[in-house]
Amino acid sequence: MNISINKSLMADPYSVDLDSLNFSDGRLFETDIWQSYFKRLRDEDPVHYQAESPFGPFWSVTRYEEIMYVDKHHELFSSEPGILIGDFDDEIPLEMFIGMDPPRHDQQRLAVQSVVAPKNLAAMESLIRSRVCTILDDLPLDEEFDWVDRVSIELTSQMLATLFNFPFEDRRKLTYWSDLAAGTPILTDGEVCPDERAAGLADCLATFQQLWMQRLEEEKPDGKVGLDLISLMQANDDTKDMMDRPMELLGNLVLLIVGGNDTTRNSLTGGLLALNKFPDEFEKLKANPALIPNMVSEIIRWQTPLAHMRRLANEDVVLGDKTIRAGDKVVMWYVSGNRDESVFEDPDAFIIDRKNARAHLSFGYGIHRCMGNRLAEMQLRIVWEEVLNRFSNIEVVNGPVGIKSNFAKGYSYMGVKLSPLR
Repeated sequence: MNISINKSLMADPYSVDLDSLNFSDGRLFETDIWQSYFKRLRDEDPVHYQAESPFGPFWSVTRYEEIMYVDKHHELFSSEPGILIGDFDDEIPLEMFIGMDPPRHDQQRLAVQSVVAPKNLAAMESLIRSRVCTILDDLPLDEEFDWVDRVSIELTSQMLATLFNFPFEDRRKLTYWSDLAAGTPILTDGEVCPDERAAGLADCLATFQQLWMQRLEEEKPDGKVGLDLISLMQANDDTKDMMDRPMELLGNLVLLIVGGNDTTRNSLTGGLLALNKFPDEFEKLKANPALIPNMVSEIIRWQTPLAHMRRLANEDVVLGDKTIRAGDKVVMWYVSGNRDESVFEDPDAFIIDRKNARAHLSFGYGIHRCMGNRLAEMQLRIVWEEVLNRFSNIEVVNGPVGIKSNFAKGYSYMGVKLSPLR
């Protein structure tokens, strides 16, 4: 595959013709120069057709209003066969319910969504807080360490292990599989080796097939269904036979793992980065910890941990002043909609008491809205509550190092130093 397509990366996207820019280049987010690229699109061509890319031609939808229209009208814009800008290869043809339309989408989502029902989230809060406290209490003071590894990945891997009732000592496999799932050039312009990805996903499938059989053999006191994701799938008529559909089983596992990993993991790091970039907001937070819940929404808006979702037009649709033809690929750039000046005042700034922070697009909208959004928010809230109980300052001293991807807007390293409360 020709990755370059003769479209170069440059700090100033206004210096060339708009059609010469490649908005699917993962280096835009890796090097954090994406903002001016998408501002130019919002200002000049908010529904933009890119004729050439490593992923074929596609439409970029970059303003809040048009993104909401696409997300709300699933009858016009299909999620099948997938929601990434690239297409799954034939060797690993994953199927997952986020890449399905009703009624299959609704049936399979319904099977697992009770894991994050309000009563279950309430029951999880004390466990999450206990784990956050343990993680934070184990961090070194006054010396550099990697926040991504020690906090962001560690907390999310523990949470994933809980949701799947997965062997706790092997929890880092879950984040490894998450990184493999959406990290190849063919899907997201990532850098994961296809052979490593194939081997890792095969291991993921084999491991969960074994867990599936173990869960079937476990005694169920009073016939009660377990609240882990595997048990919930086994108890539902639409998903109980998923062992007979291995690519669908693997696809839904990958979806749940990525969904439980990327949003929280990248927002945990992005939030700390934002507070360092905007130190007055950090002081505002210390002075008024009651702002934490609103700050959590602002973190998720400012970071936008998943940059895009894609659809296929089911029929000819007029969007803005453009006609999108049936079969065209349509990419909703949430990362751009969350910086739309017509919706968010001073959108590139991080403002922890922003009045409309909850209006962000990061969780999507409509039938595909993120199932675990409340869990992600709760984890972030608890982390910042406990951080303020322990540390007077957290300083970013090295990095961050961005991930090369046009989908996961995240980090592989960020060196920080903690100062204790005096």
